[in-house]
Amino acid sequence: MEERKLLHNLLAKSQKALPPRKMKDSYIEVLLPLGSDPGLRDKYLTVQNTVRFGRILEDLDSLGVLVCYMHNKNDSMAMSPLSIVTALVDKIDMCKQSLSPEQDIKFTGHVSWVGKTSMEVKMKMFQLHKDDAFWPVLDATFVMVARDSENKGPAFVNPLIPENAEEEELFKQGELNKGRRIAFTSASLLKMAPSSEERNTIHEMFLSTLDPKTISFHSRILPPNSVWMENTKLKSLDICHPQERNIFNRIFGGFLMRKAYELAWATACSFGSLQFWAFSISGSRPFVVTVDDIMFQKPVEVGSLLFLSSQVCYTQNNYIQVRVHSEVASLETNEHMTTNVFHFTFMSEREVPLVFPKTYGESMLYLDGHRHFNSMSAPVTLKKDYPVEP
Repeated sequence: MEERKLLHNLLAKSQKALPPRKMKDSYIEVLLPLGSDPGLRDKYLTVQNTVRFGRILEDLDSLGVLVCYMHNKNDSMAMSPLSIVTALVDKIDMCKQSLSPEQDIKFTGHVSWVGKTSMEVKMKMFQLHKDDAFWPVLDATFVMVARDSENKGPAFVNPLIPENAEEEELFKQGELNKGRRIAFTSASLLKMAPSSEERNTIHEMFLSTLDPKTISFHSRILPPNSVWMENTKLKSLDICHPQERNIFNRIFGGFLMRKAYELAWATACSFGSLQFWAFSISGSRPFVVTVDDIMFQKPVEVGSLLFLSSQVCYTQNNYIQVRVHSEVASLETNEHMTTNVFHFTFMSEREVPLVFPKTYGESMLYLDGHRHFNSMSAPVTLKKDYPVEP
């Protein structure tokens, strides 16, 4: 960090002082040689003989940073004066149930949109198939921001110039994504009351839980094939060791995503005790479909206690929406701060129970989960294997 202080004078005073870049300037391909490296394979292996999705999240986070450094690369400088950090995981969409730990994986990525200090990165993941071709398995959109050399304030990034109609469409989509995120944040249930339709939904759910024998506001019963939201929680605690730090001496964002995902997956698996035994006996388990709207609100310091709280907040048919709340506590001050809220959509091979809120706070979590579920482009059917090549 002492060395990086010296880079402060190399920062651009305005974006106009920086040369424009093209999308191909930041394009990169990275190979994960699972097929030929057994030692590496062990790091990515699950008990079910699939690839750990939490590790993939770590790789995507690292790749997003690398892509942005490529976009802002200055060959005349030995070290970049920019600090690139992940601001938001906008969307990750899966198109396959599980990945083989014995076949190579390829990542590609490039900058698709640029603001003054922020960049949108499009990444894709492919896996080698029997016919020696790479088939697509994942699409991801991250938003990264540039900070000064000490990660204390914003810094300008190189502008981006689309070269053809396809790139212009990607850039336009980046602008639309920014507008969508602003609208979604403005309509947050932490800022605005639920809509009339949402209020009716919650009231109907409340009425369906009233005991017809007592007809009392205090006497509540569960409808058939349903679970109280309060009974779907799981929690975890991690000590943030220096091993997980980045170059800024903060905890690596990919590590936080991996820990949150693994807790969310465990929550989806254990959703309802009967459902849990059904998963265990049949070998069936939930598969991640979508990850969206992960906002990195606060950096996590080395030595902090990381508290993760996971809860099923919405279900529909065979979909399970899981919310993970992340907060840290300093060992010195004992202050608790929210750092992230994670949203994961899982899919089960069989229909899952409905969840019912009891309190107003849980009702808001339910509506928020419903909103995130509806933000999926379309209901997803994950493939067990790759499609037959035409």
